[in-house]
Amino acid sequence: MKKNFDSYLFRCSSLGKLMVNARSKKDPLSVTTKTYLKELHKEIYFGRSKEIQSKFLEKGKVVEDDSIEMLNTFLGKKYIKNEKVYANNYLCGTPDIYAIDAFNEDELIDIKSSWNLQTFPMYEEGLPNKDYYWQMQGYMDLTGTKKCKVIYCLTDTPIELIQDEIRRFSWKAGMIDVPVEIENEITNNLQFNDIETEHRIKSFEVNYNEEDVSNLYKKIKLCREFLTDLSVIAGQKIINTIIIILQIFFTLFG
Repeated sequence: MKKNFDSYLFRCSSLGKLMVNARSKKDPLSVTTKTYLKELHKEIYFGRSKEIQSKFLEKGKVVEDDSIEMLNTFLGKKYIKNEKVYANNYLCGTPDIYAIDAFNEDELIDIKSSWNLQTFPMYEEGLPNKDYYWQMQGYMDLTGTKKCKVIYCLTDTPIELIQDEIRRFSWKAGMIDVPVEIENEITNNLQFNDIETEHRIKSFEVNYNEEDVSNLYKKIKLCREFLTDLSVIAGQKIINTIIIILQIFFTLFG
């Protein structure tokens, strides 16, 4: 059981949850942040991981290489998936792409694979998800880069996930056999090769913000203190339980 979180490293993908502003200035941590930290503490303290699965996350993992390949073809690049984990005294993370270009400049890119055309930010002018802003601030600080890109890719959904979607529709509709025309409609809505590649890639640039990163590290210190306080609470509950058991034992056999 981990009791002290003074040196705990937060994953860059979680930073958005830490940086949600509290409604009251008197409370440095928001309700959203505290809820996340409580879940995180239970996972670490008791060694029970929380499985988060969704069709969106599953597609993102499965088509990551396809998205990078589509990006390479469109831009004439040779990006490869980064496997290196970067870390400092506060953060850790693995950006999707970190490379040096022909002009000896850093290229830091994170790929987001959209589920369908409706979730693809084709017409958005700014980064649609604030969590990704904080994730990229973390990546930039870890790698020493001053700018990066979040690139959304609209790649074809693998057939096994399409079949899952058809089964999901069948279950919700109470159908044993889904009509062919509905299967075709579901398949068509999750396949995008008929759309020009330039309409299936959307890039958002994010610049390094030193002040935001400084505030991020201040917030991490507060979050570490909160996690350590939860360890004290959990530990006291264990002690109280032991005391009760001993009292019962001595009452019965003393």
